[in-house]
Amino acid sequence: MALAPELATSSDPLPADDGGQHINAPGLQYFVMGLFFIFGGITSLNDVLIPKLKELFTLSYTEAMLVQFCFFGAYLLIGIPGARLVKRIGYMRGAVAGLVTMMAGCLLFIPASQTATYALFLFALFILASGVVIVQVVANPLISLLGPAKTTHSRLTFAQAFNSFGTTIFPIVGAALILGSLAAISADQLSGAELQAYRQAESEAIWQGYLGLAVMIGIVALAVWIFRNRLPHDDRTMGDGELVSNNRYLIGLALAALGVFLAIQVNGWLGVLVILLAPALWLYDNALLKRTRFSYGALCIFLYVGAEVSIGSIVINYLLQEHVMANGGPITAFLNGIVGAEPNAVEWLIGLYWGGAMLGRFIGSAALRKFSPGKILVFNATGAILLVLISTNTTGELAGYTLLAVGLMNSIMFPTIFSLACEKLGSKAADGSGIINVAIFGGAVVPLLYGVMADATGGNLALAMVIPIVCYAIIAGFGIFARRPA
Repeated sequence: MALAPELATSSDPLPADDGGQHINAPGLQYFVMGLFFIFGGITSLNDVLIPKLKELFTLSYTEAMLVQFCFFGAYLLIGIPGARLVKRIGYMRGAVAGLVTMMAGCLLFIPASQTATYALFLFALFILASGVVIVQVVANPLISLLGPAKTTHSRLTFAQAFNSFGTTIFPIVGAALILGSLAAISADQLSGAELQAYRQAESEAIWQGYLGLAVMIGIVALAVWIFRNRLPHDDRTMGDGELVSNNRYLIGLALAALGVFLAIQVNGWLGVLVILLAPALWLYDNALLKRTRFSYGALCIFLYVGAEVSIGSIVINYLLQEHVMANGGPITAFLNGIVGAEPNAVEWLIGLYWGGAMLGRFIGSAALRKFSPGKILVFNATGAILLVLISTNTTGELAGYTLLAVGLMNSIMFPTIFSLACEKLGSKAADGSGIINVAIFGGAVVPLLYGVMADATGGNLALAMVIPIVCYAIIAGFGIFARRPA
């Protein structure tokens, strides 16, 4: 396997090829695209689970956001050992390990549903996400290696479009299966044995859906295992040394566990601060973080994922507000007529949020061949801020569809930030990907803070949107900074 190439410079959309080599593995890109599709779709299913579990277990917004906290918490705890595992066994076997772990997480939804235990749902999501993390550690750098350096930005954005295809399809199907009876009866009207029976019956569609996912993931894992030798493993090309020592990792793990305890039993804000001490300890004095470009980019991945997940997690509840789209509207009725849904149905519209990201990534893949990635990032982050401001200061369908349109602005952010941050990493690409995956922990922290603010303001979802606005503003700043060559 050849050395990881130096990525394209951000100051030139089509820089001259610097002579860096890349992996010659015809057909392997299709497997990687499939991995992007799977972990993208599974991640977006959380947006369907949250309103369902919120109703079943009569949760506050903060409690409901524990779904995202447990899912994206895996990025904090598994990102570093995941990178270590991939360096040890190689990309293809690492992908298989991640897929098998994802299968185990899907199967845990069966006992979680049959016992109607919220904590077990959260545990199943953590195991599922652990597998997703390992797969993502494989997929992000691998797609960069499967082609010339000068088209890395475009190629990674195109691969992320398949991720968005999964995030578009999965929640639409999931909304039909899981949210079909959301409004039939409210769990807060029941108690005792009736409540337990209701929860078990209503969660049956959940475990059946995840059982189907387990079967699909198993087929993909088998295919990757069969073709595992298409990409021979050579750990010398992945860099020397460990990202963090075993002792430091275990101490950080203990801090993270303490933080979770404090968040649940004492104070949420205090708990989050203690949890954040874990990555601070792990990555303290890390050579990669001494690179301003990489550290700023890692922060922006934290904020981008947090902002995107916050909006996606709350968008169904946001649309169902009386002053937004609880009673539908002419555009909604027209769209529902096309898909055959009830005239006022809005739950499936979450697919438009993720569908916008998919469309934008295909468009962005072409635009990044002509325009500076840094400039495009500034444009999209600014557009996201404007759309959120319009949504929170209007009513009706205008408020609803402008918030859904934020997905279009999100489209190129992750792959562009990732590739800009990781320029010139060379043999440190695997370590860089591991740190970036730790930064995806923002998908746990920022939505939780959004839920805390929403509850503190009496359920004011519009006012809480100040949190993603701040995130997008900082990302826009990175776009301006990253216009400079690495």
